[in-house]
Amino acid sequence: MLQLCTAALLLVAISGGAFALSPHTTLEIVSKDIAPDGLLRHTTLVNGVFPGPVITAIKGQEFAINVIDKLTETSLDLATSIHWHGIFQHHTNYVDGTAFVTQCPLVPNESFLYKFSALSQSGTYWYHSHFMNQYCDGLRGPMIIYDPEDPQKYLYDCDDADTVITIADWYHYLSTEAPVLPVYNSTLINGKGRYHGGPSNVSLAVVNVEQGKRYRFRLVSISCDAGFQFTIDGHEMTVIEVEGTNVQPLLVDGIFLFAGQRYSVVVTANQPVANYWVRALPAIAVGVSTFDNFTNVAVLHYAGPPMQIHRRTLRSTFQPLTPSPVPGLPFPGGADININLNFQINANRTAFLVNGIVFEPPTVPVLLQILSGAKNASQLLPAGTIYGLQPNKSVELTVPGGAGGGPHPVHLHGHPFYVVRSAGNSTYNYDNPIVRDVVTMGNQGDEVTLRFFTDNPGPWFFHCHIDWHLTAGFAVVFAEDVPDVPQQDYVNNAWDQLCPTYTAFLNATGGHT
Repeated sequence: MLQLCTAALLLVAISGGAFALSPHTTLEIVSKDIAPDGLLRHTTLVNGVFPGPVITAIKGQEFAINVIDKLTETSLDLATSIHWHGIFQHHTNYVDGTAFVTQCPLVPNESFLYKFSALSQSGTYWYHSHFMNQYCDGLRGPMIIYDPEDPQKYLYDCDDADTVITIADWYHYLSTEAPVLPVYNSTLINGKGRYHGGPSNVSLAVVNVEQGKRYRFRLVSISCDAGFQFTIDGHEMTVIEVEGTNVQPLLVDGIFLFAGQRYSVVVTANQPVANYWVRALPAIAVGVSTFDNFTNVAVLHYAGPPMQIHRRTLRSTFQPLTPSPVPGLPFPGGADININLNFQINANRTAFLVNGIVFEPPTVPVLLQILSGAKNASQLLPAGTIYGLQPNKSVELTVPGGAGGGPHPVHLHGHPFYVVRSAGNSTYNYDNPIVRDVVTMGNQGDEVTLRFFTDNPGPWFFHCHIDWHLTAGFAVVFAEDVPDVPQQDYVNNAWDQLCPTYTAFLNATGGHT
């Protein structure tokens, strides 16, 4: 069972203190004004807190999460849809939560029950709005599936809801009023931070540890855009999990997280009793990539402290703890289906094109199109951005880097993928590549190659996880095993009513979402 530490982590960032929700729970999506970095603004939150409360489960448990839309702030989006990031939704495509791909959005005063099983999955995940840019307004939180038989539990003493560390970018403007090129204003660690030029009396998150104990910190990037270099002064960390994949223990001084990525690291509280900076330095942002005014930091607290500053960084390559066979044959182009996706930004930097086409959400969700009688991908909308995949086939995605506004972290719904060629590497690994669900495309000259197997019928989104880029068209849909979707994905009456209710809401509000 879980190992609990009574003094593991003080989440001063979460209003009302640290707490966890069970896999059978209710999420109320509400409008609220908060000032996590000292500047008050309208937000869209889960149960009134930022980040949203951690949802925890034991491996094998079923999830039944009732989402209630109670949004009232008309300057923000009022509709919503929740995606369970990293949960592959085998035969439950209809609760993947992707607006206009697998469902119509939920509207105010309505609810929808997301019921699914994660099968054999365990590890570190998160949930967020998948409607417009709504999660940039606050609707994002962590989700953990614990494995009582974790093969690496001998490496740590403490692993509970209080050892989750979220890292977020934060904006002083609403997502509905964002400029063409949004830039975040501050970094929030566990929901607290400061911004340059802001008040110096805003409290920081404090991570409390007991000397001699070993902590499994689950790092969750709930970022809309920023990537972060994460370090803890004076402490090394051992990476043991990457997005649900157990990896060979790897000792590092720091780790880089792109938007949507997650890692478990073991940190031993073996230093002299003191305070140490926990740092999350943004990679690219004018005016916020420093530690002035104690920005981009939290505090690792041993009792009785003077402050110390020490910082080292390292990037490393991860290997799975137990390698599994890579789908397809072990050479480039050796899959049953080979797809090249070329991403570009247009001349005025307002839209992204995938193989020359901007993704625009259809008015009828792709899943509903299939259930309404479409027999193959060529019949699905939006035209040119739906890629049909046959069942029980190996798929290779080749993704060249270098698109403007990058490097871009890309995320696949419905499947983990094998990273057989990673950014910054010209060689291929078919023996023991890392398996994950978010990976960076890299920079000019990179050519990231991914493999997965089509064993999960339904339409699955593949997109940049910089949320502003997604809504600017940086996405495609893989329509997997279209003929079998009606037999494999069982929708219910509540799902059937989402689109008529959403249409009635648009008509009543004159199109305001």
